[in-house]
Amino acid sequence: MLFFVSQMFLQSDTIELHLRSRGRGKDLSAIGTSSLLVVNQNDSALVSIQEFIDAHPGEFIFFVFSYELKDSIESLNSANPSFIPTPLAVLFTSEVVLERQQGRWIPVKGKDSTFNLSRLEEFESPLHAEELERPFAQDQSAGRLDRSDYVNKVDRIKEHIQKGDIYEMNFCTESRFENIEIDPSKTFNRLLSLTNAPYSAYLRFEGLHLLCASPESYLEKKGLQLISRPIKGTRKRDPDPSQDMALKEDLQQDLKERAENIMITDLVRNDLSRVAEKNSVRVRELCEVYTYDTVHQMISTVECRIPETLPLSEVFRATFPMGSMTGAPKVRAMELIESLEDFRRGWFSGCIGYIDPKGDMTSNVIIRSIVYDETHGRASISAGGAITSLSDPEKEYEERMLKVEAITRALFSSAQKRSHQE
Repeated sequence: MLFFVSQMFLQSDTIELHLRSRGRGKDLSAIGTSSLLVVNQNDSALVSIQEFIDAHPGEFIFFVFSYELKDSIESLNSANPSFIPTPLAVLFTSEVVLERQQGRWIPVKGKDSTFNLSRLEEFESPLHAEELERPFAQDQSAGRLDRSDYVNKVDRIKEHIQKGDIYEMNFCTESRFENIEIDPSKTFNRLLSLTNAPYSAYLRFEGLHLLCASPESYLEKKGLQLISRPIKGTRKRDPDPSQDMALKEDLQQDLKERAENIMITDLVRNDLSRVAEKNSVRVRELCEVYTYDTVHQMISTVECRIPETLPLSEVFRATFPMGSMTGAPKVRAMELIESLEDFRRGWFSGCIGYIDPKGDMTSNVIIRSIVYDETHGRASISAGGAITSLSDPEKEYEERMLKVEAITRALFSSAQKRSHQE
């Protein structure tokens, strides 16, 4: 089912979006909508998305896609249960858009509008050291991951690899928390302080909140250039500088991690070649290691040039979902994901981003995130990793737990049990 509505209210609206680059791009905020598209069924989803884009030339268009939008692109289906249901796609334009320039918030749309900046300040207030080190506020047993079940499923994935069904698969699990209350803006602020991730985003859509501290870009469009930066390969940081450098070098030289990254880079090259101008696809960086506040990550950069008349929906059709969250071959990997995972991913491993008035685009991969259902007192944290023939199931489990450590700390920094259940 598709919904396309026009709205003309601001701070009382049900949508707000805050994009934070941590100094590596644009910081944007939009509160309220002037036009809104909500997609809940796969029939003609990409057509409706393109129609919305075409109807708003020269405007900022903000969007969030769930992983299950894949079913409108390939002959796939998603029957796993959903702990926190999310729309397949949400696109909107806003009456007022602000950009942080030289430390100040400047309206880049709606310059004549009166805008209360107090909501933005909730995301800007610095945290004290004791807040960053505050222990978890409640028992986390409901969200713990069963190690033996995870290891058994990784072994099953490796059997499929040995049979030649796939070369690599991104396997994820969901930690679920019920009867929980958080302050979403404070939790997002703490998540940013703990991760300093360059593709962070906070989205409020009705009673749902997405708190995302992603280090990974899905796609950027600059003029006619497309850029993808898949991530595969992770190491924790160490407070000792020499140990930290050793961990970084270990990641750089790890054959298993490099094999994962190269396979996904090749998949991205193949995806981009479906829409690129002839001979324009190239790998600008291969297996480069970047350092963030909590982890080292191995990242490659692939780019191409697209025809001037190519609709963005065709770019999404060729590249979504991103290879780093699926596997290779892509369609078979997604079929196995559906059979081996026990949850509907929803926003997790989808994307969130914006199209600017020039038609350029920035979007992330929704990982390192919390999805919070304020109405029903539920929170979800999902994570996983790429499985190859060289994967050690126990080490894969430990890497998965590393990825969610900072996110779980942020969630429980201000969490409390609800005083009543709906």
